[in-house]
Amino acid sequence: MNNFKNNNRRNRYKPNGDRGFRRNGNGHKSNGDFGNGSSFKRRHPGKNNQNAAKLVEKYNDLAREALSNGDKILSENYLQHSEHFSRILITQENSRNQNENTVDANTTDHAKVMIDNKEAEKNNN
Repeated sequence: MNNFKNNNRRNRYKPNGDRGFRRNGNGHKSNGDFGNGSSFKRRHPGKNNQNAAKLVEKYNDLAREALSNGDKILSENYLQHSEHFSRILITQENSRNQNENTVDANTTDHAKVMIDNKEAEKNNN
């Protein structure tokens, strides 16, 4: 009866703790360029912000449910989450409105320039 482990086979596979990490060519885990002074950037920026309205509704529902179960602290926590995403929603709407106003102003300015150019051409002829 052989009750020993084959050490050669065991080292061929990655240990369980490293399965979620990708390694670069030399077998070391990459540090994500944290050491060179670069700023941290999210892999998917704005992923949660795309459905902020749904998250506001979700956290309001959770707060209502927690309050009905008698947990005031958890309810307040959910309400704070809801408030956070409602602020994000307001910020997104303000930025959209500002962008639309900028586009409208640029379009109006462009139309004025075109009219002025046509009038100048008529005066030159």
